[in-house]
Amino acid sequence: MTTIPVTVVVPVKNEEANLSECLNRLARFNRVVVVDSESSDRTRAIALEQGADVIEFRWNGQYPKKRNWLLINHPPSTDWVLFLDADEFVDDRFCDAVATATASQRYDGYWLNYTNYFLGRRLRYGVPQRKLALFRVGKALYERIDEDAWSKLDMEIHEHPIIEGAVGEIEDPIDHNDFRGIEKFIDRHRDYALWEANRVLRLQRSGAENWSRLTDRQNFKYRHLAKWWYPWFYLLYAYVIRGGFRDGAAGLYYAFYKAWYFLTIRLKIYELRREGRRIR
Repeated sequence: MTTIPVTVVVPVKNEEANLSECLNRLARFNRVVVVDSESSDRTRAIALEQGADVIEFRWNGQYPKKRNWLLINHPPSTDWVLFLDADEFVDDRFCDAVATATASQRYDGYWLNYTNYFLGRRLRYGVPQRKLALFRVGKALYERIDEDAWSKLDMEIHEHPIIEGAVGEIEDPIDHNDFRGIEKFIDRHRDYALWEANRVLRLQRSGAENWSRLTDRQNFKYRHLAKWWYPWFYLLYAYVIRGGFRDGAAGLYYAFYKAWYFLTIRLKIYELRREGRRIR
């Protein structure tokens, strides 16, 4: 079988519950690299057992984070790189689409689509998830945000890669299904909320250039996250307008938790502003 000339990079930390299934799906790609942030479970051993190359990463709280660090210090030898999380699982249809897309000279990056699972159920409705996670090596780096260790997140989560060139889309989805349970979901989104609150405040103090680099969805979100109506707008949009109610209880709980997430961001922004006023 001809391998797909793409390096797949899987950034991880304590992902033994997900990593084996993720790596099992990647045999068709030229190279698989696992970038590990000092995992304390069997993550490293699983990666080596699956034949992946393992690179150790230790974050110092400054730029660059994990994905940019890999691109800068260990650039893939293939023309293309695909970033996957350990809880993201590809199938043959997606691999075929990647093989076709990367053989074309038309685009330098691709938006990818995802099928979310929550409480073990596939979510067919609600707000669709997509990421810009496949691009030509040397044509992109993730947004640079000098955050001074706002949180413990050592990897780019909400930062998008800035692509030098045209961007297309691969419609065949990736399954996003974290096997670690609801506790990890809550912990992860708590950390994301702290990061996003700090980013909102940084953007509000920045110039127009930083805003111009955001996607339309980012622009809308960061301009309105601090407003009282945003969590309830999301709940209405995801659960009613986008049909999340058709996913049953899982659709309700997922929309509720995402609204909780946006409310947490708003309250953290409020708290940080109060702390800033006290300091001055």
